[in-house]
Amino acid sequence: MLIDSHCHLNYLDEPEQAILRARESGVTSCLCISVDEPGFAGVMALASSHDDIWASAGVHPDAAGGNLDWIEDALAASEVVAVGETGLDYMHGTEPDVRARQREAFDLQLGLGVKHQLPTIVHTRSAEDDTLDLLRAHAGAFGVLHCFTESWAMAKQALDLGFYISISGIVTFKNADNVRDVARQVPADRLLVETDAPWLAPVPKRGKTNEPAFVTHTAAFLAELRQTSTENLCSQTSDNFVRLFGCGV
Repeated sequence: MLIDSHCHLNYLDEPEQAILRARESGVTSCLCISVDEPGFAGVMALASSHDDIWASAGVHPDAAGGNLDWIEDALAASEVVAVGETGLDYMHGTEPDVRARQREAFDLQLGLGVKHQLPTIVHTRSAEDDTLDLLRAHAGAFGVLHCFTESWAMAKQALDLGFYISISGIVTFKNADNVRDVARQVPADRLLVETDAPWLAPVPKRGKTNEPAFVTHTAAFLAELRQTSTENLCSQTSDNFVRLFGCGV
């Protein structure tokens, strides 16, 4: 049992074939992530036609500044189990007005998560202080910092606020010592694993289009890094996913 906690199946050329390969690899569920309003229909089409695919509804920081009104209505769908992905990306968003739009969109979506008692999927890069400030500003917010690449100091503060940490295939990259440092220290009951497909394929698939089946490589790497069995890591991260999102098979 293994769950890909974060992927973008709607961006794959042949998502149906990728879903079949995931099942054959032992991946029992996937959470297909929304990043903007135009792409949400594709996310929902996949989630509504497969019992083992779930959806989120939200706007990525790169798309902040557009319409956000649709998100709350989308949360009513039974297939939608989370808000996001949302957050702050100051690596890409360098202009003050861009960052202000990201903060506004993140603030709104955190509020929706609290209002509807849904987890928020957080994207954060080069924005540690502002991300943590907004998480603290929303009492009752919970969720996951996905594809985590920031410092252990940030991860520890997010964990203290009740958030989970998700590790992607980046942990297998040669220059990702900081990600491995975090991945060793995350408590077992707060750890998730993901692909972020179609990007960031793990070693030994690096350079290929990523897909949910490849999360097995990241899980095996993480198990060795954390000095546990692959079976234990898969079981634990799957249990964590079910606890956080209230779904999964």
